[in-house]
Amino acid sequence: MSINWFPGHMAKARRQIEESLKKVDVVIEILDARIPYASKNPMLDHVIGEKPRVVVLNKKDMASKQETDRWINHLKAKGVYPIALNGKEQNALKKIENTVVEATQEIFDRMARKGINPRAIRAMIVGIPNVGKSTIINNIAKRKVAKTGNTPGVTKAQQWIKAGSKMELLDTPGVLWPKFEDESIGQKLSLTGAIKDNVVTLDDIAIFALKFMQQHHLDELKTFYNINIDADTEIVDIFDAIGTARGFKMSGNEIDYERVTERVIYDTRNAKIGQFTFDLAEDVE
Repeated sequence: MSINWFPGHMAKARRQIEESLKKVDVVIEILDARIPYASKNPMLDHVIGEKPRVVVLNKKDMASKQETDRWINHLKAKGVYPIALNGKEQNALKKIENTVVEATQEIFDRMARKGINPRAIRAMIVGIPNVGKSTIINNIAKRKVAKTGNTPGVTKAQQWIKAGSKMELLDTPGVLWPKFEDESIGQKLSLTGAIKDNVVTLDDIAIFALKFMQQHHLDELKTFYNINIDADTEIVDIFDAIGTARGFKMSGNEIDYERVTERVIYDTRNAKIGQFTFDLAEDVE
């Protein structure tokens, strides 16, 4: 799957991030806990540099808890400050605030030694489209200040937002990178909704999802769709089994593969089948 998606507003967003870094003390990077590697924009590593970084693994309620714990340990070893949460949970502000304070402690200790009066921590929030950035901002600001939606590209401009008593947040538009070198990254981003469905081949995404579940979550797949398959069942036969079990038939009793495709993507994307993490920490390590 070849996807080249680098609209003009994303190029502008990168420049804005670069220009705004000097104004902030810390960067809060929002990742999708289901795809911590695929939802990480490699371009941002170069842009952010040595700036303290808090990494939020959002949507933890849709990901494997065991894998999320592994990712937390992996990220700690990288020298960043990771936390996992559901962007809608009530104590999201406290979790993020505590971690941001820890990440910037050295900066504010240095300011105190110089006799500089304390001020709010200035944090910039970054993340690719549809990782739940706006949901988190609205939650921790305790009001609707950022547009939300289950489609990428909702946030279009930077804005400063007051969050609690200790933070000022600079929101930024979601930024994807020019090209996905690894085909599976594009598939994972599509499967979780970070890329609009109309720019990908949905059949490929459904096949990717089914193969992953067949390999790693066979029991959950069989139970959810009430189908009899095994680890060696051909993908087309899995499509047929799901279509039959769900009654997705066309005239002539033919399987409606388009409906099966849409259903598999919907069920996977919304964690109906189970809580899965598609990026395994051990593979990255």
